Amino acid sequence: MTRITLSHGSGGRLTNELIRRVFATSFSNNELLKLEDSAQVPVGGEKIAFTTDSYVVDPIFFAGGDIGRIAVCGTVNDLAVKGAKPIAISAAFIIEEGLEIDVLRDIVASMKKAATQAGVDIVTGDTKVVERGKADKIFITTSGVGLIPKNVELGAEKIRPGDEIILSGPLAEHGMAVMNVRNNLGLDGNIRSDGAPLNKMISSLLAVSKKIRCMKDLTRGGLATALNEIAESCRYSISVDEENIIVKSSVKGACDILGIDPLYVANEGKIIIFAEPGESQKLLSVLKKNKYGKSARTIGRVLDEKDAKVLLRTGMGGFRQVIMLEGEQLPRIC
Repeated sequence: MTRITLSHGSGGRLTNELIRRVFATSFSNNELLKLEDSAQVPVGGEKIAFTTDSYVVDPIFFAGGDIGRIAVCGTVNDLAVKGAKPIAISAAFIIEEGLEIDVLRDIVASMKKAATQAGVDIVTGDTKVVERGKADKIFITTSGVGLIPKNVELGAEKIRPGDEIILSGPLAEHGMAVMNVRNNLGLDGNIRSDGAPLNKMISSLLAVSKKIRCMKDLTRGGLATALNEIAESCRYSISVDEENIIVKSSVKGACDILGIDPLYVANEGKIIIFAEPGESQKLLSVLKKNKYGKSARTIGRVLDEKDAKVLLRTGMGGFRQVIMLEGEQLPRIC
């Protein structure tokens, strides 16, 4: 690894290696080394979740959303899967010379709408403008803080054999919505980004169950990479059932055209939940009452094996190993 490639931004294996070999080595501390969606930081007698993310999606507008909406939703969701109630968000903009002011207004209005939906304010920010050709229209970085209730402790290290795995809905909608526009595929079937703030849905889960071990949102690298990251953290193998993983027919068709496995495609409104054995039905009943969780299903369980592998049970009844994303399938998807 001597130079950065697009694959280092995929969210897959090379991203993981870059983080571990460069950033984690230099910034090493106990909280950072967990490599979770948010860090848990003690402040006085409280627990604060803190997260940051940058968005470079191309194109900046697509069916179901835009760069501004996913910037807010991504930050809110990174806080929420840690069990935190979002308190405030910051937003920093790198804008290319020549961007139309009306386009910027539309993006900012979309961010405001998403923040209102999540019940959080954007309270501070920064703006930089670079010369024409030195960026691509606009890049956005958002950071967020949230308060973790005293009785909530979530993390991959708490996962145990037998734990059930729930997926909150269909996969690959965001990535295929972006690619449909980017590549002028002209596909019908109402392929729309699933970008959504999930904090209220997650709060409803935590309100009815104290037996949730861990949650994670499925952004870069998709479900397959997220499961591999969790398996590496908890050091147990994971088994999931292909027949219980939903991909809408229109989205699957788009994936087939592009030769992409939907298991690796980014989502902006889906999470996986690890919970103690016997807890999934209670959680599913709550999820299905929320518009973002109506299609939730139990997709697998944690095995009593220390191999840290992810195994997919296929429709034929056999198993194949699902590895972390290799290379870069979809650059600049979020």
